[in-house]
Amino acid sequence: MTTKIPTLLASLLLLLCLAACTRQPSDDTAATTPRLIPMPANLETKDGSFVIDAKTPVVADGEAAQRVARQFIDMLAATGAVQPKIGGSGSGIRFVLDEAQAGASPEAYSLDITADGITIAASSEAGLYYGAVTLWQLLTSGESNGPVRLPALHIEDAPRFAWRGLMLDSARHFQSVEDIEKLLDAMALHKLNVFHWHLTDDQGWRIEIKRYPKLTEVGSCRIPAGDGGIDPDSGELVPYCGYYSQDQIRDIVAYAAARHITVVPEIDVPGHATAAIAAYPQLGTTDQPLLPVGEWGVFSNLFNVEEPTLEFLENVLAEVADLFPGAYVHIGGDEAVKDQWEASARVQARMKEFGVDNEMAMQGVLVARLEKFLAARGKRLIGWDEILEGGLPAEATVMSWRGTEGGIEAANQGHDVVMSPWNKLYLDYLQTASTDEPPGRPTLVTLQDVYAFEPVPEELDADKRRHILGLQANVWTEHMRSFTRVQHAIFPRIAALAETGWSPAAYKDYADFLIRLPAQLHRYRALGIDYARTPFQVVFDTKADRVAGTAEIALSNPAGYADIRYSTDGSAPTEASPAYAEPLSLPLPVHLRAAAFFEGAALEAPDALDIDATSLLARNDEQLAMCTNALMLRLEDDGPLRGERALFNVDIFNPCWEWKQADLRGIGGLRVRAGRIPYYFQLAHDEPGRKFHPATTANGELVVRDGCEGPTLATLPLPAQPDADGFVTLETPLAAAGDSADLCIYFTGDTRPTMWALDRVELRPN
Repeated sequence: MTTKIPTLLASLLLLLCLAACTRQPSDDTAATTPRLIPMPANLETKDGSFVIDAKTPVVADGEAAQRVARQFIDMLAATGAVQPKIGGSGSGIRFVLDEAQAGASPEAYSLDITADGITIAASSEAGLYYGAVTLWQLLTSGESNGPVRLPALHIEDAPRFAWRGLMLDSARHFQSVEDIEKLLDAMALHKLNVFHWHLTDDQGWRIEIKRYPKLTEVGSCRIPAGDGGIDPDSGELVPYCGYYSQDQIRDIVAYAAARHITVVPEIDVPGHATAAIAAYPQLGTTDQPLLPVGEWGVFSNLFNVEEPTLEFLENVLAEVADLFPGAYVHIGGDEAVKDQWEASARVQARMKEFGVDNEMAMQGVLVARLEKFLAARGKRLIGWDEILEGGLPAEATVMSWRGTEGGIEAANQGHDVVMSPWNKLYLDYLQTASTDEPPGRPTLVTLQDVYAFEPVPEELDADKRRHILGLQANVWTEHMRSFTRVQHAIFPRIAALAETGWSPAAYKDYADFLIRLPAQLHRYRALGIDYARTPFQVVFDTKADRVAGTAEIALSNPAGYADIRYSTDGSAPTEASPAYAEPLSLPLPVHLRAAAFFEGAALEAPDALDIDATSLLARNDEQLAMCTNALMLRLEDDGPLRGERALFNVDIFNPCWEWKQADLRGIGGLRVRAGRIPYYFQLAHDEPGRKFHPATTANGELVVRDGCEGPTLATLPLPAQPDADGFVTLETPLAAAGDSADLCIYFTGDTRPTMWALDRVELRPN
């Protein structure tokens, strides 16, 4: 008997799959929906089952099918799963490449599990590979590395979108070849197929160009800001360097291709060009000497539009086109502030030569020329959505990052589009409000946000929807000094991205996704992927009265897992511990431990909350509100050169912190610990938004007010320099302000070139 069911209904009918897919063989063949991410397009359940063990033969006819079979065995080996062997006879696993099965998508495959064996069939090697990934997931849904019994089923699968991408910024921070390959491995196991590689920017030029060696000799090194660029022992400057040789790039491209991933290189034009202009000053529009910078933000340095510069760009793209065999080359085009072009008599003259009357149209001339150049070499130009503003050749493709509006406009004009909006798919934005998050942009892009994103806007006309090629998540690495931080940003949100890119929209269901996600976390652990633990932690929302000696504490999980277990005696909670149902009212001191559970197991180690009357007198910057939130960042200290660094929550447009409703009963003073860090941000036209309070003494003052527009409660002169560790501790009495106040704390004086950042505030009893 065969029953064809939608994926979501299958999740209700197949109730015991996880046990069946991870234990020793048994006669119990009842199952739930397999723990697959992304979910297949169609799934049929059948009667019976099949057992895979180390003796199960793997059969593949032809070179391509044999390649996939070997990759399948390697996948299992990497995760410590049962490993059948290629060759042999009898019932086993068959990889069949059959061009006659060609359908609408070249990435389609079928997978059949019967009592007689398993068959994966596809018309292309890519489809066969994705079938192998699905079978690998079926075999790695739990902890077992022994024989696995899989329930009988039939899968007919194909991706919803042709472009399922991930962008990595290697210009701001550099990743090793090994790290890139590890990321490509993980992308392939999520059935992502485009690796967009951001290789040039103001902070570094990362691709070897044979014709222009100074691009890497000069442009691949910068001096980090502050103590991060100084050796503490010698006092000498320590440059931050790195680039990929052309041989390394060829190896990475081949490594990606073997996993059916196309690499799309990005050479940013005309902005984000400081590193290139530093190497070859004649390319720029300024007479000021430049160096690759250790600052972040938007810079005014643009390539000029002289004929030799246009020829330079074409020569660079010629080498790029030879290195990357994929169809697309990305030319950036974003955030090209036109101040230098507006001030340049020569650029204005060139605009007249080209018959254009504004700078954006001049950028359009540049884009059109590069599009024609790339097309002659069999490439398609793609750029960020700003390229629409200067007019765009019909063949150009748009990547919409400032929202979906640019993508809608581009599709309506007949351009192909990749949707990549910042507020849904930028993975450098933090994914939870946890204090354990690394540096980044605290505007949240949660797991739920990524999963809920729909790449095809409802307002787009039906006949234009074919122009939406797919979607892409982007990882900008200003705040990612290590590959561990890159992985934290990407995983597990990449799983949500993968399901949106592959699975039918009608099948998407976040609650069902949460059921399947723990198995994916198990795979991450087996592969050594440093995924973010923060979505699986427990968040404590605490309201405490230190005088009354009581606390009310609400518990939640950012990802949405509802089964939270807790203990109040300091011990680790177990499945038998009390289940959280409503806010807890507890006497001080509190020693609360809590964890989110799924199917009887904690998703992460327990989180701890220890508070008493004394601890309630202190808060760190992460526990305080910003007085405003014009541009809040979670920043890392500039030093030490090696080792861990302090983190600060700072609104860089208005560094000011607020302790709302601070309990001042019995309080007579305040102790503040602050660090000083470089103001390493270029703001371009946003510079007028930067605010600070003028200083009245030589080095500025610490100011505490009752509300940011209220009376001053304390003011204290600041020292000329922090202590040797980069911090200073200040103590001041507080003027009377009643039983409570909204303590507004800031430091006066210009925030350039350095600014004070609040680290910790303590209320001092009378």
